[in-house]
Amino acid sequence: LKQEAMPAHWKPTKRRQKDLDATWTKKHGKSHYGYKLSVNMDKKYKFIRKIVTDTASTHDSQHFERVIDKANTNRNIYADRGYPSAEREAWLKANGYRSQIQRKGHRNKPLSKTQQGRNHRIAKTRARVEHAFAAMEQMGRKLIRTIGQVRANFAMTMMAACYNLKRLAYFQSACIVAL
Repeated sequence: LKQEAMPAHWKPTKRRQKDLDATWTKKHGKSHYGYKLSVNMDKKYKFIRKIVTDTASTHDSQHFERVIDKANTNRNIYADRGYPSAEREAWLKANGYRSQIQRKGHRNKPLSKTQQGRNHRIAKTRARVEHAFAAMEQMGRKLIRTIGQVRANFAMTMMAACYNLKRLAYFQSACIVAL
């Protein structure tokens, strides 16, 4: 499977059950096989505005430009420590966005108190996105029983749509009106 080709000696029944699109990745010392979901979320109402799915081995930062919703009127872009780069900062500035990307310390060069405070301020806003992932995880997001990236993309899109419907139902039951 690592060569993205099925061995010729496999029987057709076994071939149907193997997913050649999915890839392996390590996160916090644990190996995961499958796909990855990146989202663009509304800061105020916690609606998912845009999603991008890809194989698990693809780094999150490769989805950055594709997941940005150009129709969004909020010009602040919040992201974690895996995204900062000089090119990305220049791209954001050229396109009229304000970078709210957390900074990362390096060996023998820790973050200053000011940078730590900035990261903490950004983390409070970013935590709202993690609530959406937790809600989708309760709906079964951790496990997708499909073979192929197209089907996995469909499954994750449906999960995001269900999450948004759940948020909409909450707003309607609480009589909250978007301004």
